[in-house]
Amino acid sequence: MIKVAFLTNDLENIDAHFGSAEHFVLYAFEENGFSLCKIINTDDAKTDGRIGMLKDESVDIMYCIEIGPAAAAKIVNNRIFPIKYKSAVNIKTELDKISAMLATNPPPFIKKMQAERV
Repeated sequence: MIKVAFLTNDLENIDAHFGSAEHFVLYAFEENGFSLCKIINTDDAKTDGRIGMLKDESVDIMYCIEIGPAAAAKIVNNRIFPIKYKSAVNIKTELDKISAMLATNPPPFIKKMQAERV
């Protein structure tokens, strides 16, 4: 299983900066698809609090619009892989892309995550 967090302000799109996202929408990806795990309201938590929220939920990958270098380093040091987009992307569209990628040819970093869980 891989857990993914989408940072969002509108609950429909990956449209938020790490430091100002209002919500983390968490999905679990398994062999037979994906499911919504949880929606976390960030309540204006600071960087370490946000990282703690993701870590507490065992998030593997985090999608956002932007993240500062210091926060990105902390995310990576907590074994969470950050992915940035330059503009908003629909969460449902990204869910389908991730699901298809996992079913066909996951990248090496995801294969490593999956192997560590076995």
